[in-house]
Amino acid sequence: MSANRVRVVVTGLGATTPVGGDVTSTWTALLAGQSGVEALTTDWIDTVPVKFAGTAAVDPAEVLPRPEARRLDRSEQFAMVASREAWQDAGAPEVAPERLGVVVSSGIGGINTTLAAYDTYRERGWSRLSPFTVPMLMPNGPAAWIGLDRRAQAGVHATVSACASGAEAIGYAMDMIRAGRADVVVAGGTEAAIHGLNIAAFAAARAMSTRNDDPAGASRPWDRDRDGFVLGEGAGIVVLESEEHAKARGARIYAYCAGVGYSADAHHITQPEPEGRGIIMAMTHALTDAGITGLDIKHVNAHATSTPAGDVGEVQAVAKAIGTHPLVTSTKSMTGHLLGGAGGIESVFTIKALQERIVPATINLDNLDDGIEVDLVYGENRPLPEGDIAAVNNSFGFGGHNVSVVFKGA
Repeated sequence: MSANRVRVVVTGLGATTPVGGDVTSTWTALLAGQSGVEALTTDWIDTVPVKFAGTAAVDPAEVLPRPEARRLDRSEQFAMVASREAWQDAGAPEVAPERLGVVVSSGIGGINTTLAAYDTYRERGWSRLSPFTVPMLMPNGPAAWIGLDRRAQAGVHATVSACASGAEAIGYAMDMIRAGRADVVVAGGTEAAIHGLNIAAFAAARAMSTRNDDPAGASRPWDRDRDGFVLGEGAGIVVLESEEHAKARGARIYAYCAGVGYSADAHHITQPEPEGRGIIMAMTHALTDAGITGLDIKHVNAHATSTPAGDVGEVQAVAKAIGTHPLVTSTKSMTGHLLGGAGGIESVFTIKALQERIVPATINLDNLDDGIEVDLVYGENRPLPEGDIAAVNNSFGFGGHNVSVVFKGA
């Protein structure tokens, strides 16, 4: 890492998740080991084999003004709620519009709007469609609405890399600041994909848990009896700034956004590469970018979705790229998998772990699978050491996308 390179800091956090409507309630729930996964009661539930999900703890339509909520897809509503929390948490920084950027991503976009609009068109005709249909369904909609809300002119972007989208957004935002394109960037991920078609499609791919008799226990990373991921919804947003800009305004600094690594498996459209080469490459690049070694990493918030193929392969890659010493956890055991929003909320969790020096325990891990050498956190929360420490957030997506982000304690 160049000694004179711009350093990027985190000054604001925002989240709305299946276990809480903001960062404070969400983090409290994680430390208490609460699951946000519940049985669904929608009218289409009998048409799909999976009957539960991690529905948001607080309906975003109840938080936003009604006229605004009506013109936003649910994924955009989540993003707006979390971004406003993050902005206020950062102290509502005064920044010239041309020095303010937005990078907020979704893996699927406004899928609920798309499907509902098609039903309206087919049953009632084109004239009954909302004039906001296209802005509601487009994948860059969340970023665009936040850009308008904040009057950002340095660039508004939406990276799309399936379940790595939110983490890649944070990496791209960091690159914007380092390149001198912006002083402040609002970044993260959002998703609202709890719909019969999506659940049916993931179930057809044999990717989802079917533990209908125990929804809260269905997301069980690294457990021998895991049978697939659990769908969740929500958003996680961070405010990133150049260190110079943050210190000039006296901002509170949560952490340094120190490094990012990207790779692609080039192996299979949905299955992870069995040797974990791409995952190792992403983590190794992130460490190099941050100018640290694996010994500096004390915590890993793993991607670990509770799928049979992915969980063990990831921690074996962690052992090779970083070592067996970091405290490794999967907060998806409580929130479910937010797809494109996962990298956003799990970056928030990684930052909170560094700030408060505590790692939330993975829940539902009753029978540890074979082949795991790293120090998994389960049973009870674990403290992080004092001093200058760093942590990694991993996010991987269909298509073979791998993103690792390194955060350093402030």
